[in-house]
Amino acid sequence: MKPFASRYLLLVAFSLMLGACQSTPPAEVPDARATAIAQLQQNIASSELATAEDQLSALQAQSPNDPQLEQYQRQLAEAYLQRSQIVLQKGDVNAAATALSRARALMPKAPALTGGVNGAITQARKAELEKAEAALKAAEARPAAKLIDPAAESTTVALNLTDIKQLRRQLDAIAADVVNYQCDVTIQAPRTEDYPWLNTLLSKRVKKLDSEFDLQVERQILRHVPAQMVLTPRKPQ
Repeated sequence: MKPFASRYLLLVAFSLMLGACQSTPPAEVPDARATAIAQLQQNIASSELATAEDQLSALQAQSPNDPQLEQYQRQLAEAYLQRSQIVLQKGDVNAAATALSRARALMPKAPALTGGVNGAITQARKAELEKAEAALKAAEARPAAKLIDPAAESTTVALNLTDIKQLRRQLDAIAADVVNYQCDVTIQAPRTEDYPWLNTLLSKRVKKLDSEFDLQVERQILRHVPAQMVLTPRKPQ
């Protein structure tokens, strides 16, 4: 009887286990659409706007009449609009215009929301144009450069210390370029005693041309380099 009882109990246990397995509900399969919307929201929040726009387009293609997607379209448009404002404040007018165009494309029925930024971009472009025109007029009004190449980062002028008349003519020309092209000067000389008098000769000529000019002179003592001056035009602010 014992073997039979053991077999019976084993059969009952197996049946109970099988029933328990059959009664356990299958693991829930994640909703692909809910996952896609969650990713869309995350990308909008983290300013991954191009990725978010692609995701929104895919969701709209799957459900073209889903009103729920309109709120995400508006959130994305507002994120683009905020980006446009931020980069415009940093002075990047082109990036601001690009972001604004994306906001407009997503909010074609709400032009008033983009009107303020559009006006600011228009003013910024106008200011850039006026600045460029002013720079062009200033460049046209300058006398022709005597020694420097205005387009170069800097120009090095070797000094003729053996001919005082030639040196004076060089310093006159250097002073004119320094004032007209707003140059900083580096005096390079092989001997320490060469610097003070070259600096004095140049400073007097610059002050004579423009008493208000802020002459910036750097000294470099280079033993194996003949006396020379490096003129570096200042970059526009």
